[in-house]
Order: sequence, then C-alpha cells, then structure tokens
Amino acid sequence: MKTYHLLKPLFLLLMTFAYFSCSGQNNSSYIQLETIKLPPGFQIEVWAEDVPDARSLAMSDDGKVIFVGNRQGKNVYALVDSNGDGKADKKHTLASGLRMPNGVAYKNGDLYVAEVSRILRFKDIVNNLENPSYEVVYDKYPDKAHHGWKFIAFGPDGMLYVPVGAPCNICKSDEEIFASITRIDVNATNIQPEIFAHGVRNTVGFSWHPQTKELWFTDNGRDMMGDDIPDCELNHAPQKGLHFGYPFWHAGDVKDPEFGDKGKDKSAYVAPAKKLGPHVAPLGMRFYTADQFPNEYRNNIFIAKHGSWNRSKKIGYQVTRVILDDNQTPGKEEVFAEGWLNHDSQEVWGRPVDVMQLPDGNLLVSDDMANCIYRISYKGA
Repeated sequence: MKTYHLLKPLFLLLMTFAYFSCSGQNNSSYIQLETIKLPPGFQIEVWAEDVPDARSLAMSDDGKVIFVGNRQGKNVYALVDSNGDGKADKKHTLASGLRMPNGVAYKNGDLYVAEVSRILRFKDIVNNLENPSYEVVYDKYPDKAHHGWKFIAFGPDGMLYVPVGAPCNICKSDEEIFASITRIDVNATNIQPEIFAHGVRNTVGFSWHPQTKELWFTDNGRDMMGDDIPDCELNHAPQKGLHFGYPFWHAGDVKDPEFGDKGKDKSAYVAPAKKLGPHVAPLGMRFYTADQFPNEYRNNIFIAKHGSWNRSKKIGYQVTRVILDDNQTPGKEEVFAEGWLNHDSQEVWGRPVDVMQLPDGNLLVSDDMANCIYRISYKGA
C-alpha cells in the first residue's frame, strides 16, 4: 500500500491551537447554550471549539483522543484534552485535501477514515499526531457525491461497516451497491465489499445493541413528497440480507409514487423499528451503556437529528432518546436536548450530527453548523 505523508511537523505545530472559537469566526457568543433545554439534572458545555464542520466522532481506546470527520471541508481532526479540565485544548489536523472525509473509526491503534470512494488507514495514530501519514486500504467504492459521505464503524464481527447512499433523492440504480450498508475486512489482501443490508437510502449513523450485538441504524427519508411524509427511520437489522424498502416503500407503509409499482408488496420489506418524524434528518446514533446518567437511560438509543432543509416549517435540530423494552422493542421517543431551533422565529444556530459516549459516561455531541462539540453530563436533580 502506498503511504501518504501529509503534513510536516512544523506545519502541524501551527495547526495545534490552545483555544478555539466555536463559531469558526472567533466569536464564541455565536453559541447560545442558554437556549438548550435538557432534563432536570443535566448540563451542557462546549467541549471543543473551532472544529469546522464537525461531523462523525470516534475515540482512542482510552478516550483521551477524539477524532472528528468532516463533510463540507476536506480535513480530519484529532482533539486532545491535555490538561484534564474537561475541554479540548489541542487540535491536530491529521489530513487535508480529502474528499468529504465524513467517517472515522478507531481499532487496534489505527484510525480509519472514509472518503466518498476510499477507506484510509492512519497507523498507530495516537503516537503520530504530529507527523501523521495514511495508506489507502480500499479505493473502489462508487465516486458519486450525492449521499456519498459515509459514517463508518467496526462491528462485533471485526468488520468495517460502510454505507453507500443512493446517488439521488429517489432512483433505482443498476449497481446493487447503492442504497446499501456494506462491510469489509480491512486486513484482507483482496478486499471485496459484502452487502449486509439493502434498501437503505442514506444512513449516517449506526451502532450495535450492547447485549444482542445486532445492528441498528438511522435512515433519512426521501424528499419532495410534502412536509409530512415520509418519516425518517430507526431500523433494526438482526441479520444479513434484509431489504428496508427504498426506493419502493418508505417508512414501511408509504408507497413511492414513481417506483412503488416496480417493487414488491410492502410486506416483502422490513418496516422501521421506529418512525422518527418527516425530514428530521436523523444522523448519529449510539446506545448508552454507562452509569453516569440515571439508570433509566441505560441501553437507550441517543439520536442526533440534524434538522430539515426543505420543509415549510423547520423540524428536528435536537437530540432524542428512544427507550427500548426488555425485548429490545422501541417504545417512546423523548426529546433529550433541544434549543438549536427557535420554533417561533424559525432561526437556527446549530445542527447536531453525531453522539458518542465517553469513558466517564458523559455524552459528546458534534455540531457542523456551530463548528464545535458539546459535552452533556449529569450533575443530579
């Protein structure tokens, strides 16, 4: 594999900052934390500022280094809280000039980054933050930019799961790999993506249940069918080979006006485990397994809703939690954090993207509009 040395040590030193501005405009007053509403006993703080287009999150094994992907920009960052005060004070730019490096995943000391068509590996990254280099693991994913940004994560099987979004709002591609979730063995000599799930329009977040080890994922519903249909989805994929309906059926019971008659009856496809609302753009999701939050939050699913872009009245722009029963069946969905959207004025100052549990049980939330990462903790009611 060819290795790319991207940044010289001196330049990297210049790219490491002690203090940042959350707005990306050296104006921390852009952040309006006082507008964020949380359940009693919880508090939200800015954990890292000036992280342009902060998207997907991953962390080193000890939780001391947080890796951040990027969609609109071309960089990948590593953030460090070097003095232990609960806020990042160093930012390393690990790579620049990449193509929508949204996805980041960490395993066995190496950082993996997903571009539109490539998977990159930064070996022994924690010990090379000031002189990083990468090698190309795989470079044959489709190069279509539409829904081409990728969330990636390693599953319990050791495979790297990589989605390939539909290259359109609504279409049926001749290439089976589109609108799917694939998985690859990053250590194979001849990598061949295996399709794990079909009919997935655009997932930008997934995780595995801590007990059953089964895959759960969010999916963004199609546009241009009106303000209130179809719902975005939370899906459950307990096994390989399931089809989740796109482009024929949406949210389990909404027949597509163009492609619905070209597919099968809706019973042939897997309905969502939970409907999440129309156009809310659910992105990152994680199971909460720590005990820093009250016990009622254990094994809940936290979901970052990025918010609508083409609805006459905005919706989303919040973090919710989905409560599962003893049989892992989703029940009530509750708003956990909101306030990035002013419902009256329709003004928006932030858009949650990903959520990630820290080793101490606190929850990080990335924001690609306010260019920062928040930390939510429980202090007691």
